[in-house]
Amino acid sequence: MQPLRSLLFVPGNKPTWMEKALHYGADALILDLEDAVSDSDKRSARVHVRQALERLQERRPLLTVRINALDTGLAGDDLEAILCPGLSAIVAPKVETPHDVIVLDALLTQGERRAGMAVGQVEIFPTLETAKGIYHAYHIASSSARVPTVCGTAGQGGDTARSLGYVWSKAGSETLYIRSKVLLEARAAGVTYPLMASWFNITDLEGLRADARLNRQLGYSGQVVIHPTHVPVVNEVFTPTPEEIAYYQGLLAAMEEAERHGTAAVTYQGAMVDIAMVKTAQQMLALALAINARHVEQK
Repeated sequence: MQPLRSLLFVPGNKPTWMEKALHYGADALILDLEDAVSDSDKRSARVHVRQALERLQERRPLLTVRINALDTGLAGDDLEAILCPGLSAIVAPKVETPHDVIVLDALLTQGERRAGMAVGQVEIFPTLETAKGIYHAYHIASSSARVPTVCGTAGQGGDTARSLGYVWSKAGSETLYIRSKVLLEARAAGVTYPLMASWFNITDLEGLRADARLNRQLGYSGQVVIHPTHVPVVNEVFTPTPEEIAYYQGLLAAMEEAERHGTAAVTYQGAMVDIAMVKTAQQMLALALAINARHVEQK
């Protein structure tokens, strides 16, 4: 999986919005068949999303679709309607147990075979929106080879807040445990690029920036957003800065010089660094390179 800094929701019943969304700079689009679409529009939204996937599949960004939850009885019809080569992943809402992922995996395998697609082509991005889902984060993240990432949620007044009963604040202290637990268990399961959805105020961009910084400090690599104006803010926060890149390049150079003198540790910019920091520097520079490659690809 390549790093995804920003994943932008787009209602699946708005064909022109899906077309416009290509140009907002998001690393991935989430064409939504769930909460953004009323029950009366579900069937027509499937048609619009399928057409968008077929029409836009040669373009960038990455195209994903949020289907309806399994317990609605709509997920199977969603998958049957949208499975095609242009679909990179399904965003699975309200996943609560590994069994949910196993069921989706089986449905995808059956659908891919019927559509003449390679089995395993479509990935699953589980979203953890309930106490039960957050509790089972590790087992959900490790339940299928189709799962390259998980998405935690810590928003205001939605499913997660209702399930856990917390009172939301901009500072986010009431959701710090949720964010930390999902992050820890996703990493333990081998997820390289964990995601978070935690800001739903459209106009407060400074609040968004602070929220995204918190998520990055905790260890998340990207964030789900609901409005085009959120994309550049989130992209900036989750992209290594020129100063960070220069720091890590300098650290590697200092360590290479130390190794030539038979030393495994060195003082760099006032701090002691060793081989563990070399691995961190290499990882951060690889992340910056992958983000730059994706940016060039989108152009």
